[in-house]
Amino acid sequence: MIWSLSFAPLVPLWLLAAATVVAVLLVIGALVLRLPAWPLRALAMALLLVALAGPALEREDREALSSVVSVIVDESQSQRLADRASVTAQALTALEQRFAGLSGYELRIVRAGRGDGATADGTALFSALADSISDVPPDRIGGAVMITDGQVHDIPARTADLGFNAPLHALITGRADEVDRRLAIARAPRFALVGSQQTVTLQLQDHGHSASDRVPIVVRRDGEVVSQQMAQPGASIDIPVTIAHGGNNIFEFSAEALDGELTDINNRVVVTIEGIRENLRVLLVSGSPHAGERTWRNLLKSDASVDLVHFTILRPPDKQDGTPINQLSLIAFPTRELFSVKIDEFDLIIFDRYEQRGVLPLLYFDNIARYVRDGGAVLVAGGPDYAEAGSLYRTPLAPVLPAEPSGMIYEEPFHAGISDIGSRHPVTRALPGSTTEPPAWSRWFRLVDASVRNGETLMTGVDDKPLLVLSREGEGRVAVLLSDHVWLWARGYEGGGPHVDLLRRLAHWLMKEPDLEEEALRLTARGTEVVAERQTIGEAVGSLTLTLPDGETRTLAPTEVSPGLWRTTAPAPDLGLYSVDDGTRKALVHVGPPNPREFTDVLSTTGPLAPIAAATGGSVRRLAGADGGVIVPRVVPMRRATSFAGDGWIGFRTTEASLLRGIDRYPLFHGLLGLALLLGGLSFLWYREGR
Repeated sequence: MIWSLSFAPLVPLWLLAAATVVAVLLVIGALVLRLPAWPLRALAMALLLVALAGPALEREDREALSSVVSVIVDESQSQRLADRASVTAQALTALEQRFAGLSGYELRIVRAGRGDGATADGTALFSALADSISDVPPDRIGGAVMITDGQVHDIPARTADLGFNAPLHALITGRADEVDRRLAIARAPRFALVGSQQTVTLQLQDHGHSASDRVPIVVRRDGEVVSQQMAQPGASIDIPVTIAHGGNNIFEFSAEALDGELTDINNRVVVTIEGIRENLRVLLVSGSPHAGERTWRNLLKSDASVDLVHFTILRPPDKQDGTPINQLSLIAFPTRELFSVKIDEFDLIIFDRYEQRGVLPLLYFDNIARYVRDGGAVLVAGGPDYAEAGSLYRTPLAPVLPAEPSGMIYEEPFHAGISDIGSRHPVTRALPGSTTEPPAWSRWFRLVDASVRNGETLMTGVDDKPLLVLSREGEGRVAVLLSDHVWLWARGYEGGGPHVDLLRRLAHWLMKEPDLEEEALRLTARGTEVVAERQTIGEAVGSLTLTLPDGETRTLAPTEVSPGLWRTTAPAPDLGLYSVDDGTRKALVHVGPPNPREFTDVLSTTGPLAPIAAATGGSVRRLAGADGGVIVPRVVPMRRATSFAGDGWIGFRTTEASLLRGIDRYPLFHGLLGLALLLGGLSFLWYREGR
């Protein structure tokens, strides 16, 4: 209960002030004139003025409010090293018990730093502290405690930024004699040409440990060991890497563990370099002239990433029909240069309705077969030429061609269909218009009959006979399109068809674009999740094993999202390297920044938090005792002090904040009491004047 005196004037203040002035002048005049009973006159006027002022006694009913203390528990990745997690749990339990024995305190426990995954870069405890007390008035805050390893990355520059005037204490897990080794990326390219050699610069640091001998660093590309280098702790090292393929080339660098170090997670770093192909070189050889001769040329010329060399053979070299020389080719067909000297410079060779007329010696077809087995790509777009005596299948190229012509040609309308395997293959999967029966694209009118020796049939024609066949030969790839009527789609006949999608995917598959691999395993980061995709032409896939940065493994069961494509997601709570494998293939992805601040320095420390804790009157101290136990200081309530810490104890401010429940008001000159006082004063004055 709090008592106080208040006033509620019965007349305006200016009038009350004027009356007061008049009363004072009258009292002074009475005093100067030595009038009898002037004190009584003054008393009577004073009582009248007080009555007009409306005095009253007020009693406030107030409820004392508790002081709020926030306990911020650091659950970042570095807090899970060694025995820090158990020390944190013991310290938190001890604090809860100590505050339970005190009255007038409200304890708020906030766990921070866990589960942020790719969205985190460092340990942010002060933002968690600000959130925990955002609904509390500053005068109710009794202080804050942080249980952490000391590696905090959002420390404010000024104590005023804390938003309260109370002590901040930090209880540090970990020991002073810790050691750790760290590998960091100093410089690395983001993009590079396929086949080029790039340099990645790394820095190797030993913390809490004197310089040691040279340390081996193992280099892996896409999970496979490619080299090993030696590095001196405290120095930088340049490591050459080769960009093997288009798309993401994931390089993992790992340093040998240091004896007794806290963790080997930061002994590994990952660099992702996107491989970019130089302009793809395509050789297009057109044979017999036909209506769709320009289909391939137009498609390839529309792609800015393709350098096209196109030759059209309009007549065999032995043909003599009197055509004027100035109407023939201005240059000779450079067969030797193209098919012997520079053949390996091409990424793809396309034969469009080519038939053997003696232009290319048979020896060059041997070169083409060797080119395929060594990693090249050949596409045969055949018409009647593929079924006749001059067929490419009658050359030394035959051993690498997957479709053997029977010599029969079907000249009848049909809709190109997608086979069962084709519905799952990335080249023909989900082609526009393929979901209806018949497909929503125009008919073709010619099909070369052939039997498939090896490879997969992705598209079918008349009576489900092969139309598009793909195969792998050695390191290379071959495709055979058994019709020359794809140009009908390009010309828009009967509405046309997806010729651009089909032919572009086909060319890119032949040139080994990673996205079109029929058997592939991929892992990508998406926010705080990782997404695993399994692409296959099989009908089912098995479970996947996800390995987290700390070595923990999880089993994932993908579900089919479209024919041939299976997908599953999993939380990515930590920064670092994630990998997934299906027993045969392995994919990796790095979650978070390349050099996460969380692992820049994992040694526990009192340094970063000491200045701001001291400025608030708080303290920073280690929890580890000399005997290996956990020492949690006593908690002492304090009202006002410049220092809130001492030997074995930490203090917290006891606030004077309260909540007003109600007010009782008792007027002093109200009713009979006021009337009696006034009448009594006037009567006494009259009596005294009468004498």
